[in-house]
Amino acid sequence: MKFPARLQQLLLALRRLPGVGPKSAQRMAFHLLERDREGAQFLAHALAEALAGVTRCPRCRMFADAGLCPVCATAGREAAVVCVVESPADVIAVEESASYRGLYFVLHGRLSPLDGVGPAELGLDLLADRLQAGGVREVILATSATVEGEATAAYLAGLARSQGIRATRIAHGVPVGGELEYVDSGTLSRAISARVAVEDEDGPRR
Repeated sequence: MKFPARLQQLLLALRRLPGVGPKSAQRMAFHLLERDREGAQFLAHALAEALAGVTRCPRCRMFADAGLCPVCATAGREAAVVCVVESPADVIAVEESASYRGLYFVLHGRLSPLDGVGPAELGLDLLADRLQAGGVREVILATSATVEGEATAAYLAGLARSQGIRATRIAHGVPVGGELEYVDSGTLSRAISARVAVEDEDGPRR
């Protein structure tokens, strides 16, 4: 069936969202037009406001709407430790773990020369300036365990070492609650390579 031009445009717009196919786009569009036009107006207004006002933090490249992002603007964060992640969603994931109190640098991608993504596209000149300014003692590399993620981590490690700064890589291994028979060989290999000493009340066992 051929939809009206404006509806067709809405469907095409919704399909630009990740994971949204033709049926999902149609379901969302019909819901907004049939049952929640007020919600549609709210969504349109919120999206317009975000597009006009949300930028990138000049320090870490996380989303911000007024100068520094909430993390960089929070007093008491450990400024000497910088965790480098691929996306804003990764920042949220680390923050929700409640195990990290340092600062961040968001790449908004990973090195991929074939796709035209190099150091400049990831803002690594800004990171280099930040490291050269001093005050950072450790860079935590929290990129993904893909080929591109590993290549990005290796590049970042070299960048940190060139400034005499310690570079560490987050561990990738068996998830909590996971059973070994269901873990893929690559993950298991990483888990074995990154093994740590088992400690008891008297300290690490030799």
